[in-house]
Amino acid sequence: MSINAWANAREMYARDNCAQQMGIEIQEMGEGFARLTMTITEAMLNGHQTCHGGQLFTLADTAFAYACNSQGLAAVASGCSIDFVRPGMAGDTLTAIAQVRTQGRQTGVYDIEIINQHEKTVALFRGRSHRIGTTVSGAKL
Repeated sequence: MSINAWANAREMYARDNCAQQMGIEIQEMGEGFARLTMTITEAMLNGHQTCHGGQLFTLADTAFAYACNSQGLAAVASGCSIDFVRPGMAGDTLTAIAQVRTQGRQTGVYDIEIINQHEKTVALFRGRSHRIGTTVSGAKL
């Protein structure tokens, strides 16, 4: 187990095909904290020409994943919810900021806010995590 949040994030990102394909980038890491960015492309737009909710969910869920795995103990989502506050538009740069609210031995609660380049809230996400008994690298505890 490593409590080096950046090392854990780099290890996860190397295998995170989804984040890489969506252009999600890690900007900042800390214990129980992650700040990720993504620029909305034309391919991410829905029929209303705004960012598809699934794309916003994926950005928030990815920030959640990096925050709840930052201590080096592998964790997965056990549940989550999202509230869409305002639309994202093509070309917007979104930032997802994930912060731990509480982390026990096995379960945790994390809040994630997505903001746009004007620092306006786009979405609010709350995730519940469950540690699965391995490290981020896959070693058994």
